[in-house]
Amino acid sequence: MNSMVRFIPLLFNAKALRGKKRWLSMAAVVFTLYQTFSPNGVGADWGIPSYDTFYKEPRDILVTRVEAASEAQQETANEFRSALEKFKSVTGFDGGDLEKKFNTLNAAFEQSEAAASNVRNRIDRVVNATNRLLDEWRGELNQYHDASIKRRAQNQFDETRKKAEQLIAVMRNAEQKTEPVLGAFRDQVLFLKHNLNTQAVNSLKQESVVIEQDVSALIREMEASIAEAEAFVKELSL
Repeated sequence: MNSMVRFIPLLFNAKALRGKKRWLSMAAVVFTLYQTFSPNGVGADWGIPSYDTFYKEPRDILVTRVEAASEAQQETANEFRSALEKFKSVTGFDGGDLEKKFNTLNAAFEQSEAAASNVRNRIDRVVNATNRLLDEWRGELNQYHDASIKRRAQNQFDETRKKAEQLIAVMRNAEQKTEPVLGAFRDQVLFLKHNLNTQAVNSLKQESVVIEQDVSALIREMEASIAEAEAFVKELSL
């Protein structure tokens, strides 16, 4: 019997439908809980403590956050590299479906924009995790009785704070480099949207060199930030 024919009775089976609704509801609840309490879910953007804060040390949480931000930066570099290739393919247009080319470019721009936003959020979480670690550490410094040990602990604290601030500054600098590149992409996408013709494409060619330079600079910044993050995680994990 045809599989579709066997499936038709299920469409009219109220009990089966209720069962499916129940499973869908459970899936929705699980997804909502995950997004609320996941270290990388929407709850983190709202300042809701993630589930790992209940069993991980602040140092380990910071390491996890830095690694997540580093991964997001790598993904962003890849998205911008891909968007640049799409843009260059449009400027090299020599016939065919121009609207399809535009849709491809627009999708690449939107993916780059989402990736840049993700990096921003991940860096915010690094800042929050850093503050939590340093606040706890700062409070514990007053619990030392031995002056020599306390001095060594204070030096460790100062060194970690300094390196964390340096890492965050490097990450922010790389993240801020996405804005002008996104702005340039956005301008070209909007212009092309309202001028789907060969003449408009030709006018974009002069911009391609500048955008390529900006993307190359952005990727270098991202790679430097990723290297800084790797060094920080390695030292913090010792």
